[in-house]
Amino acid sequence: MRWVTLYARSRQVPAAFAALLAVTAAVWFPGRDSWNAVLASLALTAGVAVTATGLSGQDIDLDRAAALPWPVRRFAHLALAGVAAGALVLGLQQLGPAAVASAVIVRDAAGLAGLAGLAATAAGGHFGWTLPLAWCAISPFVPDDTSTPSRVAAWLLQPPGTAAATWTAVVLAVTGAVAYAGWGGRR
Repeated sequence: MRWVTLYARSRQVPAAFAALLAVTAAVWFPGRDSWNAVLASLALTAGVAVTATGLSGQDIDLDRAAALPWPVRRFAHLALAGVAAGALVLGLQQLGPAAVASAVIVRDAAGLAGLAGLAATAAGGHFGWTLPLAWCAISPFVPDDTSTPSRVAAWLLQPPGTAAATWTAVVLAVTGAVAYAGWGGRR
């Protein structure tokens, strides 16, 4: 068996992909006629959350003793989770009458993947879903004003071209990718 197959099976990638399809479709289908940024961020969050549960294997010591370098594989896994969730939402929204800007979906997918990487590094791969879900739950309740702290707190729901939202997503994506690729999931 090839290492890619073993890696994918040990991280439950096939099950995560099936769950990604199911939860994204479950969010999109009922809201397809009134598709908006809130539903898109919910679909992205659900997609990243189900793929983030496999960010660590069953045996962390075995992972750390591998002959092949783990940082590249960890980064690829995290990036694939964000890209898969973003691509699926972009594709599904084309089937309905309304669409959220592609730039918003790409920005949100990258930031949410970074949050998943941070959560996996801090609490372990099985808890990679916690930070994306928490931020998505808080974002709709942030006061809608033009202050920078509000735009940072609600970056998931900001329109395209909002500098504070873009920079927040970039910082989260880079920080999460570096932390997870460098240290991996916590025990």
